[in-house]
Amino acid sequence: MMLEWPVLSLLIWIPILGGFLVIAVGDKGNGARRIALAVSVLTFALSLILFTDFDRSTHEMQFVEMLHWISAFNINYHLGVDGISVPLIILTTFTTILVVMAGWEVIQYRVSQYMATFLVMEGLMIGVFCALDSILFYIFFEAMLVPMFLIIGIWGGPNRVYATLKFFLYTFLGSVFMLVALVYMYSKSGSFGILDYHGLKLGMTEQVLIFLAFLAAFAIKVPMWPVHTWLPDAHVEAPTGGSVILAAILLKIGGYGFLRFSLPITPDASHSLDWLIILMSLVAVVYIGFVALVQQDMKKLIAYSSIAHMGFTTLGIFVVFSILDRTGGTSGATLGMEGGIVQMISHGFISGALFLCVGVLYDRVHSRQIGDYGGVVNTMPVFASFFVLFALANSGLPGTSGFVGEFMVILSSFKANFWFAFLAATTLILGAAYSLWLVKRVVFGNVANRNVEGLQDINRREFIVLGSLAAVVLLFGIWPAPLVDLMAASVEHLVQHVTVSKL
Repeated sequence: MMLEWPVLSLLIWIPILGGFLVIAVGDKGNGARRIALAVSVLTFALSLILFTDFDRSTHEMQFVEMLHWISAFNINYHLGVDGISVPLIILTTFTTILVVMAGWEVIQYRVSQYMATFLVMEGLMIGVFCALDSILFYIFFEAMLVPMFLIIGIWGGPNRVYATLKFFLYTFLGSVFMLVALVYMYSKSGSFGILDYHGLKLGMTEQVLIFLAFLAAFAIKVPMWPVHTWLPDAHVEAPTGGSVILAAILLKIGGYGFLRFSLPITPDASHSLDWLIILMSLVAVVYIGFVALVQQDMKKLIAYSSIAHMGFTTLGIFVVFSILDRTGGTSGATLGMEGGIVQMISHGFISGALFLCVGVLYDRVHSRQIGDYGGVVNTMPVFASFFVLFALANSGLPGTSGFVGEFMVILSSFKANFWFAFLAATTLILGAAYSLWLVKRVVFGNVANRNVEGLQDINRREFIVLGSLAAVVLLFGIWPAPLVDLMAASVEHLVQHVTVSKL
């Protein structure tokens, strides 16, 4: 679809330029906060155009923009979106509003820089989901590290330096391999266009090496077991807004990378090595689920929970080959891939909400230790209601968005292998165990101490933030059709694409 005005560029550059404007305003009064909120609301409103004007009948890229950038190397400013990227962009713009509101009163130190950092990161994340030139994608992909590095490093906890360095080194080193793969494909095709790579003929050895290079970049980003260890440290040290963005959006970029690069560019290697991804995914679901059970820090518990739930996403994406081999049809494979994407979106809402809930408690008691709480429902009944809802959604309660993606992936896994489905389904038990145990120890029971006795329930701003997320979690839990319809044509085309060998 060609629009007369560049909506994708506006979505990328309005928040980035808004970030510089916020810095220019400075820390006096609420100017920086108000501008940041206005910019994030405007960006969200613009992103809704993608939802309303998106043609759901085609898999073709839409809202395309193309400008020659570095002609000598055929690098272009090439943007476009399909049914896979649009929901992730809307998730990004929606979450950024909540992050700005969540930091409204909490952040009192370098307020303008805090708000600006999130706005800049919003533009860069949207750029990742829009880029159709691989170098443009790589620039946005790497540039995102800078604002997140600053968020943890400046506004983080006591061990923020260790956490930021670990986060940066893991993600940066992983993506270096991706750059080597992109340059190699340029040498073969003469183009950095991602869509050109989709049609590039590659031998099996080439595909395997390129697949492993992409795996290094995207597995760390998801993060998959065993390269997940940076995430709990980053979450624990990050301020609430940083944890929300990490869980809600940054982790999704790894899953998006598998869908945009690994599967369509190296389908034969993906098919040959799908067992490796499925194994890593199932280990994440089961083993990390047990690790979450023993955590005493609420943020660490939710962080490990995120790793386990993202295992569902990669399982849904890579189980397609086993289904195709076993059934010969594409309907089960499509269901699994759609389930993986629905799980990504749902996890963005639920994990973001849980981190915001922990932030509400931390702002009042200055502790994330589960043992410091108990009986919160007696002093914060409204907050407790939201906390219980999001914990139940995290455990996959039917009627919430957490159930939809998990159910779709488990259902499709049965078509591939009974044991895949059986092991994946253990997340329903483990998720319920660590989520409900968390709720029991923090929310219910007698008032544990004077800190809990003196708690004040959530204010209007916090109610709006948590209420918005609760509405979305319930809406997509009861009526996921708008989300599934949006991605259906693109996912079906991708499944058809990976069935064709490049050998």
